[in-house]
Amino acid sequence: MLVQLLTHTPDPEKVVAAAARLCYSSASIDSLLEQGAKEREAFLAKILSLGHLSVLEHVTFTFGIEGISRACSHQLVRHRIASYSQQSQRYVSLKDRLEAVVPASIADRPELAARFQGLLDEARQVYGELLEAGIPAEDARFVLPNATETKLVMTMNARELLHFFSLRCCRRAQWEIRALATEMLFAARRAAPALFVDAGPGCLRGACPEGAMTCGEATAVRREFQNLS
Repeated sequence: MLVQLLTHTPDPEKVVAAAARLCYSSASIDSLLEQGAKEREAFLAKILSLGHLSVLEHVTFTFGIEGISRACSHQLVRHRIASYSQQSQRYVSLKDRLEAVVPASIADRPELAARFQGLLDEARQVYGELLEAGIPAEDARFVLPNATETKLVMTMNARELLHFFSLRCCRRAQWEIRALATEMLFAARRAAPALFVDAGPGCLRGACPEGAMTCGEATAVRREFQNLS
């Protein structure tokens, strides 16, 4: 898996702080943008603690994501307040380079891993035979497994990213999208630490929101994300 923060709104913390101050001030926008760094950080902490999150919608972050499975991307696109551009299986032939993600639970068991690889090899062979027979790629792709690797570019605003991280960094999230979300959080926190300092699963900010489905390891989870840097 390769996750890159390709670009983001310039000075995202300054933009969010100015937008938030504007709601309570008669000052010009130029003067609102002049807030000092330490004052801005304290102000953003207050805004986040109050749940005044609409101002985070003014800044966006664009990620390049490679090496995740189609099973993972199917989960990712359920987050609808975002923009996605994904490699097409209609127009990109995978005949010569069909790569797949193998879950560790399978890779760690040699006999099952061998059977899994056998199915991947067969799917690759049948896919190639269909293409050679003149079947269009948009139909040949029906034999490809959820394990097939994909790549995409995704853009989310900061508010939706906070929501995404709260759901997908949780230990109850599926392992692959949790790994993806954690890498994205790492990148976002470096770009805008004041916006994402407390981002992550819900248990970072209080009791576990999963109720009876909790993993029971909130202390360890908090330690993990506090040390994420």
